[in-house]
Amino acid sequence: MLVIRSLLFNIIFYMTILLGSLVASVLGLFVPQKFHWFWWNDIILVFLRKMMKWICGLEIEVRGEKNIQKGAAIYASKHQSAVETYFMTSILKKATFIFKIELTHIPFFGWAIRFYGSVPVNRSGGSKAMKQMLNEAKKLLAKGMSIIIFPEGTRTKPGEAGEYKPGAAFLYQNTDVPVVPVALNSALFWAKKSFLRKPGKIIIEFLPPVPRGLDKREFMSFLKSRIEEKCTELNEETIKNYPETKQLLHKK
Repeated sequence: MLVIRSLLFNIIFYMTILLGSLVASVLGLFVPQKFHWFWWNDIILVFLRKMMKWICGLEIEVRGEKNIQKGAAIYASKHQSAVETYFMTSILKKATFIFKIELTHIPFFGWAIRFYGSVPVNRSGGSKAMKQMLNEAKKLLAKGMSIIIFPEGTRTKPGEAGEYKPGAAFLYQNTDVPVVPVALNSALFWAKKSFLRKPGKIIIEFLPPVPRGLDKREFMSFLKSRIEEKCTELNEETIKNYPETKQLLHKK
């Protein structure tokens, strides 16, 4: 039954993303950016979250909502699965991503995320790419948009801590908006390179902002420790409630 439910949901999920991307790409040059935010966050993603709960028995619980900023902010999130890639803006509706530039090469989907306002970055471009990313991020922040960044740069397994890249620290040092760490347990139900969507509760928790005035090393240490400690707590809670997920926990 798990396989059948997962297969059905995946067909609906990817067909909906394709349809959403087609519409956004065709209308991209003719409609204001607010249309793209409404189209994805209030129609496409709301529909997919309902399908995920109805078909797979998998829902998203948001914690720490008091730490979601009223104005522009930078959200530095743990990255374990496609859940946070697709669904984070259904929670932070006036926010966009910093993402690897290779995604813009995907027909329709890549164009759609550009029209949405996401910021591409060439991860092998060195300091020039970082400065370009900063300039684009500042423009969005000035408009009241928030930025979502994955400090590890790639998805990790539950219980695994990847290398935290300097992008988040660079934004922290060169902007004056709050940096909010985000912890989650998504891969225990929607694992990387697996088409199974297991029933349960994905928790996305927003933590208190990082204190201002830290140097780069202090910031990186603080951010990593806060996110990883909270992820460990969420993993322990999840295993207690869903014992079958223990086998997915990364063994150090």
